[in-house]
Amino acid sequence: MVQKHLFLTGYRGSGKSTIGKLVASQLSHAFIDTDVEIELQSGNTIAEIFARSGEAAFRDLESQQLSQLRSLTEPVVVSLGGGSILRQENRECIKQLGRTVWLQASPENICDRISKDVNTQTRRPKLSKLGDLEEIRSILAERLVLYEEVADMCVSTDELSMESVAMKIVHWYRTST
Repeated sequence: MVQKHLFLTGYRGSGKSTIGKLVASQLSHAFIDTDVEIELQSGNTIAEIFARSGEAAFRDLESQQLSQLRSLTEPVVVSLGGGSILRQENRECIKQLGRTVWLQASPENICDRISKDVNTQTRRPKLSKLGDLEEIRSILAERLVLYEEVADMCVSTDELSMESVAMKIVHWYRTST
């Protein structure tokens, strides 16, 4: 039987990609960032997909990415898009295929990280007409119960280094699967 995949979920800017790469390296697993895979396969940034086809089309691509994980024979570390948990079918798939760590960060830290990341600014769409910090607070409040539903573990990335968070996750994963 294949050991379960390890999913990292949380709002954009919570550290999923950075920490995911560190965790994958420490576990000697492959790393998959679903947002990057969607961009590579579509030839468009997420912002372009939202603008051309709408959010529902992007969410369809997220669901396809998750479904493709069913065919893998080795466990991988997966950085999920922040909204991957919005669809019930995705939450069920995540729970079936692996263990999930919810990376938490304060809205202020998320806003600060996003504002300093040029890639996020150009490749990711705004999700509301609210200001940046207000948007983060609003969307986090909407998604809170969904993140809680899929999470097997929660880790705050506010006070710890990315390396410390990764070590904490690796220890938990090794002792819980």
